[in-house]
Amino acid sequence: MKKNLLMWDETLFRDPEVFEIDYVPEQFNHRETQMRELAFQIQPGLRGGRPLNSICRGLPGTGKTTSVRKLFAEIEETTKKLIPIYINCQIDNTKFAIFSQIYRKLSGHLPPASGTSFKQVFDAIARLLQKEETVLLICLDDANYLLYENEMNRVLYSLLRSHEAYPGTRIGVIMIISDMDVDLSRAVDARVSSVFRPSEIYFPPYSGEEVRTIMRERVMQGLYPGCLSDSMFDLVVEQTQKSGDLRVGIDLVKRAALNAERRASRNIDREDICRAYDVSKYLHLSSSVKSLKEEEKSVLRSLAGQSMKDSEMNAGEVYKTVKETLPIGYTRFYEIVKKLDAMRLINLEYRDGRGRTRVISLRYDPSRIIEDLG
Repeated sequence: MKKNLLMWDETLFRDPEVFEIDYVPEQFNHRETQMRELAFQIQPGLRGGRPLNSICRGLPGTGKTTSVRKLFAEIEETTKKLIPIYINCQIDNTKFAIFSQIYRKLSGHLPPASGTSFKQVFDAIARLLQKEETVLLICLDDANYLLYENEMNRVLYSLLRSHEAYPGTRIGVIMIISDMDVDLSRAVDARVSSVFRPSEIYFPPYSGEEVRTIMRERVMQGLYPGCLSDSMFDLVVEQTQKSGDLRVGIDLVKRAALNAERRASRNIDREDICRAYDVSKYLHLSSSVKSLKEEEKSVLRSLAGQSMKDSEMNAGEVYKTVKETLPIGYTRFYEIVKKLDAMRLINLEYRDGRGRTRVISLRYDPSRIIEDLG
């Protein structure tokens, strides 16, 4: 019996890094076509020209971010003349925040937190590029977070027309979009679309067999042999496919192994996996809620509270309730609702009745949303 118990200094993890969300695997399969297309778009930058602009589009957990990070790592190993900069727009979703991250990559530190204008930051970036004669390649991950308050147009205009104010600067943009309903041809204005002209690279959902192969590789690399039986591995794959997001499966294995360790067991069982899935299935919700501004959190909290009484809500009626506690105009309220819909936290539908009614429903259990909001 003792042999089946895990000692206090033992672990099931051969390499825990393998199960981190930002881990970039050495062997990255099933995205060779997309990687080749991206490499082709980037190629002019390796010769000192401006990289071609791209959009990587696909559902969450389809390898978009990993593909870009993999290519960026290769670029950094190959040349100093093309500088790739990855920006998570869930975290940095204003023009000033994005250009502050660009400045940090080039100079090694952020600009002063107060008393610094956007123009001063942009001037400093341009001087660094001109001095070193370098080309920039900017990846805007989860770029759909920039669609609100016109941030996308402001960011793209500043990046792609930089050469007009600062001759010699060359900047290319890769945008990663996980919302399949976003139509960028309508989202960007004419002055941006005339210089943007991106090529779209589609990342389809992984097939059942691809999910199985990828999860098998992670388990073999990250866990010690024998701790996850074939039948339990099949359950993990089943739960991953149910969620439709590979990241959920990776997080699921990590949590299930931790559950087994808590029991001092050398084997991950069904209960470990089921308990882990109860947390992992909310991975998207948890990460999305963290990125919201306080005003947006207040609206989502109000929607969750209302949803406990009525699963489908009229937008106009919800607004009346929201403005009792939050001083907000209807236009701003509706902008936030559209953002929550684009982030796949709520469903916003139109129903024909007396006029066109906007109906809101939640994608997650309202009590869980309130718990994540704190």
